[in-house]
Amino acid sequence: MGSAGAPHRANLEARLRSGDVPGAGPGIAGLSIVALVLLIVAAVGAESSPSSASSSAAGPGQVLKTAKISGVTVITNAKGLTLYWFAPDNATTSTCYGSCAQYWPPVFGTPKAGPGVTGTLGTIRRSDGTTQATYDGHPLYTYISDSAPGQNHGNNVTLNGGLWHEVLVSG
Repeated sequence: MGSAGAPHRANLEARLRSGDVPGAGPGIAGLSIVALVLLIVAAVGAESSPSSASSSAAGPGQVLKTAKISGVTVITNAKGLTLYWFAPDNATTSTCYGSCAQYWPPVFGTPKAGPGVTGTLGTIRRSDGTTQATYDGHPLYTYISDSAPGQNHGNNVTLNGGLWHEVLVSG
């Protein structure tokens, strides 16, 4: 909009200041509410970033447990949420970062075996410097859609570039 639009813009600005634009008040109020909601969503999203997602995963010294889901014994975190492994990962490298890690929060810290947890527990160092727990050579994750113990919504799901499996008790 060059100089030809300047008189129209000045006229509109004058009408807005004088209150002579029908619906401008409710429109501005609506936009303010939308802006507030977006601010709240952004703040909540920042609190749910992968670096803070460890609250849903096992942390340092937390004990891993077992649970029976659909007739199969699986490994869970201390809160009872099913743990998963990602097919593209290997024993020394996690490939789940960014949006992947938002859906599949890594299990951070050094895990400890609770009753019934057999197999080899360990850790890897992620590219961001954090320590991720492993079970039988698989980096461990939870799934954002599992909101309570006994759920395994992420089992056999192809998402974020690969296939996800619940971690079965070995042995």
